[in-house]
Amino acid sequence: MSGIDHPCSFHGLPVFTLPVPKGDGKVPDSLPAADSVAWRLDCAWDGPEFSVLWQHFLDTVDPAAVRALLIGPWWPDDYSSLVPVVELITSDAGRFPSLRGLFLADVVGEECEVSWLHMCDITPVLESFPRLEELVVRGGGSGLDEQTLELHPVRHEALKALRFESGGLPGHVVRAVGACELPALERLELWFGSQWYAGDATVADMAPLLSGGTFPRLRHLGLQNSEIQDEIAAAVASAPVVAQLDFLALSMGTLSDTGALALLEGQPLSHLGGLDLHHHYLSDPVMERFEELSDRHDVHVDLADSDRWIPDDEDSRYVAVSE
Repeated sequence: MSGIDHPCSFHGLPVFTLPVPKGDGKVPDSLPAADSVAWRLDCAWDGPEFSVLWQHFLDTVDPAAVRALLIGPWWPDDYSSLVPVVELITSDAGRFPSLRGLFLADVVGEECEVSWLHMCDITPVLESFPRLEELVVRGGGSGLDEQTLELHPVRHEALKALRFESGGLPGHVVRAVGACELPALERLELWFGSQWYAGDATVADMAPLLSGGTFPRLRHLGLQNSEIQDEIAAAVASAPVVAQLDFLALSMGTLSDTGALALLEGQPLSHLGGLDLHHHYLSDPVMERFEELSDRHDVHVDLADSDRWIPDDEDSRYVAVSE
């Protein structure tokens, strides 16, 4: 799971993993104030069942003051579905009036590969937390229906940031995002992944996101980690949404000179504060053109992690995060 780590901070707060009770049931004498950290729950291997850990969390920390929550590995032994986790969280939503940030599946490769995570329909999360401002979901499709991420179109007045970190983001999820009504949304990041892990989204699925009329407050857009990064770049080159952005990310995918030149020869990018293209397959001359864009217009262009030694070998290109 290259490029995926446990965050040290989330929703502006340092991450703190709730200690699991010892055999004697004791917990540390002092814990951070409920509103001072982003709480991370981790069953770990040989830990308690998630339902036990969840009740321990409710009994130990004042849920009414919790501002941010991360769900780490929710299985104590074998991988299991996220369904019971979502059901528990949403059933107790009324006890978390201050919750503004939620990270589902803060899991790294040593714990479970992103494409092996047993995901589910996360629509109830948005429906149950109308004040949520940031939602991060790690995981996507696995090729098995019962393990696949799902989302249905919703209206959510408060959500400002939405990120899907996936090794295979199903096209129906991308279409659902585009059909959602999110008037406050400022940041959107989609990691599309590989077709081998149900990452079957097309540029047509992204059309509402590129139109510029779907999310009027959007300023940060990431269309990343894609095997069709050249097609995405060509579509972005004339997409109305670009004019409203401060930051654009087309990184982590198979971007080559073909897509990069389409982007450079399309609409102006000089208004952007940042352009993230890291993990790419660009030749030196094309990278020089992006460096000129940076020098002339003060656009910070991230060209790190270049694999330009195989820019013309399409079959050898790969996305940063797949399995």
